[in-house]
Amino acid sequence: MGIKMKKIIKKIGIGLAAAALIMVCAVLVYVGYVYVSYKRLPDMLELEIEEPVTGSGTQDTVKTGVTYRVLTYNIGFGAYTPEFSFFMDGGKSSVGESRESVIRTVTGAADLAAGLKPDFAMFEEVDRDSTRSYHMDQKEILDEKFGDFYSDYAQNYDSAFLFYPILEPHGKSRAGITLYSAFPIESAVRRSFPISTSFSKFFDLDRCYSVSRIPVENGKYLCLYAIHMSAYGNSDTIREGQIRMLCEDMAGEYAQGNYVICGGDFNHDLKALTDDGSERESWAYPFPREELPEGFSFCLDSFSQEEREQMWNSARNADMEYAEGVTYTVTLDGFILSDNVVCEEYTHVKTGYLYSDHDPVILDFSLKGQEGENIAGAF
Repeated sequence: MGIKMKKIIKKIGIGLAAAALIMVCAVLVYVGYVYVSYKRLPDMLELEIEEPVTGSGTQDTVKTGVTYRVLTYNIGFGAYTPEFSFFMDGGKSSVGESRESVIRTVTGAADLAAGLKPDFAMFEEVDRDSTRSYHMDQKEILDEKFGDFYSDYAQNYDSAFLFYPILEPHGKSRAGITLYSAFPIESAVRRSFPISTSFSKFFDLDRCYSVSRIPVENGKYLCLYAIHMSAYGNSDTIREGQIRMLCEDMAGEYAQGNYVICGGDFNHDLKALTDDGSERESWAYPFPREELPEGFSFCLDSFSQEEREQMWNSARNADMEYAEGVTYTVTLDGFILSDNVVCEEYTHVKTGYLYSDHDPVILDFSLKGQEGENIAGAF
C-alpha cells in the first residue's frame, strides 16, 4: 500500500472518529437536556376557573331529581382522522397531517360535542402549543363552542422536544384535560398521579386528574373528576398506585355526602369485568372493579354482558388507519358514579372515529335527594 493511500485512509479514519465523537456528544447533550427539562407540577394545585366568555353561564344551581348530561371525549390532539396512524402505536405518523387538518378535526369534535347538548363536558388530549399540532391552542377552539360555560384546565402532559422519528420529529408536547360546566364552578384542583420513576417517566409526564366542585341546592357538591390515566403497558405498580389514589380521593368526597362522577379516558378495557385471560393490548387491561370504594360503580356495569358487547367501542388502536371490522377497538372511556347519582341513560356515540381515535361517551344522570329531603320542588 502506497504512502498516499495510507494518508487517505488515515484521514478517513480521523473523519469517522470525529463524526462518531460529535454524534456521542450530541446524544449526551440531548440526554442532559431531557433530564434538565424534566419537571412535574405540584399535587393539589388550584386551577384557574374561567368565566363564560359570552354570558353568565346557562344555569344557576344544580338540583336534585333533575336530569343532566355529562360528556367525555378524548380528542387526540386533533391529529386522528380515520386515515391517521401513530408511530408510538406502531403506525406511521408523528404529527397531524397539516395545520388545516388539525383545525378541521378539533373544530369537528367541538361541534359534535356541543351538538350533543351536554351540561358538563370533559375533553382529554387538548394541546396547547405542541409541535405535533402546529403550536395551536386547541382550548381556544373548544371555548368558541362552549362560550357560555365555566371551565378549568389541568395540564396532563408536558414533554421535552422528542427528536424522533428523525425525518418528522414528534417535538415538544403540552396537553391537558379541559372541563366545561353550565353551572358555576366553586373550586377546582389538579391532582398529580403517581407515575413511573424509571426512564419511562420521560414519556409519561405530568399525568393527573382534576376535581371540579359545583354547588348543589342542598348544600352539598357535585364533584366532577376528569381523568386521563397512563397508558402504562404492563406496569402493575403504576396501575395500582393511580387507582388507589383516585379511589381514596373519591371515597373522601362521598363520605362528606357529596355526589361524585368520574369520567374520562381510563386506559383500561371497561367492558371486561374480570381478566379472563383473553388476548388484549397491554394498555387495555380490565379495570379492577374490586378496587372501587363501597358505594361506587361504573355506569357501564348496570348493563348486561350482552348489552355491553353490543355497545360501540369508544376507542381504536392507531397502529393502522381505521378499517371497521379489522382495526382493534376497545372501550377505554366511561364514568364511575357514587350511588347517590342515578344513571338515567348511557350512550357510546358512534362516528367511526371521525375526529379522533376515540368517540364520545355521554351520560344522562340525576342526583338523589339527601335523606329526609323533599325533592318534589326541584322539578
